Amino acid sequence: MSSGYRCLRRREYVYGDYKLLSVRPEDIQSIRLWRNAQMNVLRQSGEITPEAQEQYYAREIWPTMQEARPRQVLFSFLHRQQLIGYGGLVYIDWVAKKAEVSVLFDLSDRSELQYSEQLSAYLVLLKKAAFNDLELHRLWTECYDIRPLHISVLEGQGFVLEGRLLDHEWIEGAYVDTLFHGCINPL
Repeated sequence: MSSGYRCLRRREYVYGDYKLLSVRPEDIQSIRLWRNAQMNVLRQSGEITPEAQEQYYAREIWPTMQEARPRQVLFSFLHRQQLIGYGGLVYIDWVAKKAEVSVLFDLSDRSELQYSEQLSAYLVLLKKAAFNDLELHRLWTECYDIRPLHISVLEGQGFVLEGRLLDHEWIEGAYVDTLFHGCINPL
């Protein structure tokens, strides 16, 4: 079904004990569970069923892996060969050479230090794929200000705060700001 994205020069990206590779069919149900458990930080309005997840990947992801310029490039993220997260580059604009960064981890039994290390490693690997292999110029993120640790790691990895939308989202009974960060290819 999936041998990886044709547009990537490498099958996998490695940084210490961490590995990033094209999203795998065996990972999509774990991804679904993480998405359902963390809807408060995602642009997702309802739970995803196992069937809906299979249908989405069959319709939107697997067929695009052989495209030279897919709309998104999704990755499985491993630590010591165990799946711990996923994400990728979404809303890719191949003309302007920019994309939004997407990331989500399995948060069970994770300390803040582990989360910081994992997110840092993920961003190092994602920037390698985006800037070196896909030759993108700019990456950007959108996240809510209720995630100070996440924001701190983004900024530590070279993402600069570029904008804030005040009271932009209603999450868990309160309005929160949406923050936008950007990172330009240093090459």
